[in-house]
Amino acid sequence: MTNDFNAPEKPTSPALFFDFDGTLVDIAATPDAVFVSAELRDALMRLRDKVDGALALVSGRNLATLDAHFAPLIFDAAGLHGLELRTGGRVLEREPPSHRLRTTVTNLRACAARWPHAIIEDKSQSVAVHWRLAPDSEIQIRAQLDDEMVLLGEDFRVQWGKSVAEILPVGFHKGGAIDVLMDMPPFAGRTPIVFGDDVTDEDAFRIVNARSGYSVKIGPEKTAATFRLPNARNVRALVLQWSRELPRDVVADLKLR
Repeated sequence: MTNDFNAPEKPTSPALFFDFDGTLVDIAATPDAVFVSAELRDALMRLRDKVDGALALVSGRNLATLDAHFAPLIFDAAGLHGLELRTGGRVLEREPPSHRLRTTVTNLRACAARWPHAIIEDKSQSVAVHWRLAPDSEIQIRAQLDDEMVLLGEDFRVQWGKSVAEILPVGFHKGGAIDVLMDMPPFAGRTPIVFGDDVTDEDAFRIVNARSGYSVKIGPEKTAATFRLPNARNVRALVLQWSRELPRDVVADLKLR
C-alpha cells in the first residue's frame, strides 16, 4: 500500500537500509528473545551481493548485538541510532561514552527494583528502559526519565519507542547515520530505500525522502514514509524474493505489496 506522493524517477541502483526489531524480526517480549532464522541470514547475504554490497542494518541495537544475531555474517550497519557506524568492515570513530550517562545507568538500575519485569539495557553509549512486560510501571518510568534528563542536561535526549525509551546523546539518529553512509561507498550515488517500523525510524524516512529515495513503514501508524508493509513477515518475504531475483524496478514491486 502506498501513501500519496510525487514519485521521483525509479531507482536503478538501490541502497537498502533495514531496521532490525519489528522490521526484519518480530518484536519479542524481551530484547534477547528475538529470532533470526538461517533463511533470513542467507537471504540478506544474497541480497547484499545483488546490490553490490549497498545494504546496511540501521538499529537501536549496538553492533556487537547485531553481529551476534547474524553470525557468522558481518553487515555494514549503524548501531545505537547512529552512535556506532561500520562500513567496509571499518568502524568509524564516534562519540566516546559519557561519564554522566554512567550515573544515569546506576540510578535506573536502582529504580528497577520498583518496576517488576522492566528491563534496563546498558548499551555503553546509551541506555534503554523496556516496560513491555511492566506496563503498570510506565508512568513511574517516564517520571524517572524526566528526572534523569534534568541531571544530564541539554547534551542528551530521550528517544521514545514502542514500550521503550532510550537516553542517548543529542545529534544522533538513524536518519543522520544514513546520511553519513550515503556519502560513502558502496552506498554513494545510489537511491536509498529504508524499511522501519517505529517512531525511531521517522528521522530515517525524512532523510531518505529528502534524498529522493523511498521509505517503507512497517505497520499502520501515522508516518512520513512513502510506502507501507503490514508486518515483519512481509519484509522477510520481500527480502527472500529480492534475494532470488532483484526486480528491475523495485519501486513498482513495492507498489504491488
